[in-house]
Amino acid sequence: MSNKLSPYASFLARLNKAADILNLDQRYRDIISVPERTMIVSLPVTMDDGTVKVFEGYRVIHSTVMGPSKGGIRYADFVDLDEVKALASWMTLKCAVVGLPYGGGKGGITLNPKTMSEGELERVTRVYTRRLKDVFGTDSDVPAPDMNTGGREMAWIVSEYSRLKGYQSGVITGKPLEMGGSQGRAAATGWGVMLTCMHALKKHNIDPKTQTVTCAVHGFGNVGSYGAKLMAEQGLKIVAIGDHTGAYHNADGLDIPAAFDYVTKNKSLSGFTGGTAITNDELLVLDVDVLAPCAIENCITLANAKDIKAKIMVEGANGPVAAEADDILNEKGVFIVPDVLANAGGVTVSYLEWVQNRLGYYYSEDEVFKMAEPMMSNAFERVYTAHKNHNCPMRVAAYIVAVERVANGIKLQGMY
Repeated sequence: MSNKLSPYASFLARLNKAADILNLDQRYRDIISVPERTMIVSLPVTMDDGTVKVFEGYRVIHSTVMGPSKGGIRYADFVDLDEVKALASWMTLKCAVVGLPYGGGKGGITLNPKTMSEGELERVTRVYTRRLKDVFGTDSDVPAPDMNTGGREMAWIVSEYSRLKGYQSGVITGKPLEMGGSQGRAAATGWGVMLTCMHALKKHNIDPKTQTVTCAVHGFGNVGSYGAKLMAEQGLKIVAIGDHTGAYHNADGLDIPAAFDYVTKNKSLSGFTGGTAITNDELLVLDVDVLAPCAIENCITLANAKDIKAKIMVEGANGPVAAEADDILNEKGVFIVPDVLANAGGVTVSYLEWVQNRLGYYYSEDEVFKMAEPMMSNAFERVYTAHKNHNCPMRVAAYIVAVERVANGIKLQGMY
């Protein structure tokens, strides 16, 4: 049996570290440790062959202390309740770190989208929306895309929700532009990875414009591809990229725009000829300055943490480092920009989409990033200050910033 902590157990372990440093009253610790609501829904769907298949869906509302719950919906065959609870909890922290008026939520359906037709996916998405119609809402719970979902699925949700409740474009973010989406949303999470990476480099007096700074990007979906593209534009030499089909390495630097275009066209890196094929396990332990894990959770564990050679890690994925691997990385002196900060660019621009939907006025891409940049930069500085003041790793510092904010919200509400 594996001794690896589950994603939710990892969240709790880190929460307790931060709470200990804050000397947090037990009642706040207890409230933040448990989701407010956990929903499991059955989703009967008529498949293309005429049979009916029942899928399982989840929506977890971790917290609404700071505002409506906010968080994505993922489609994957490994989705389970523990994972969704962890993701919802991280969303609470992520929104609190940036200072957004949101709590945390997350959803998912256990299915393999690669084995389903577009019609089947649309039907399961619409059933999921009907099951959760009284949970979703502009002022209650605002979903968004996550792994294996995007603008298409968000459009289906808006469509189905509007049939049932009347039109509300702000009920979901990550929508296509034609349905009230925001400029810049596709690049937003990768943009946040780039921005926080640049702040981390600056704190270490490293300038990629005048020095060679090597970087490996693990995961080349929406987050990793945009993150790699934007970091390359800032002068970083991306020497390795990988996705679920394999990884590629070139010590002289990969042609990231070519890789980006290749993935856009082919939907994966499979068959990419711009570098030497390596395994994803090899990619993670390359001797690089920056490692950006942008795939799924628990990629770095007790098994490989000791072999990590990067000096800086910027977590584009949610929970890419298992909690039990933190101490090893900290002892090695790896400076980690944690997920709840590094990938918060997505929810920050989602927030601006929600604002635009409520205003009925839409910003240009330049305006969106001009507003998002100080929000993310100030969040980095708050976490870095806590890191210095408490002499603790950046991850614990991010939890300290977030947990203190949520605990103060609970205290001010005075409801318990």
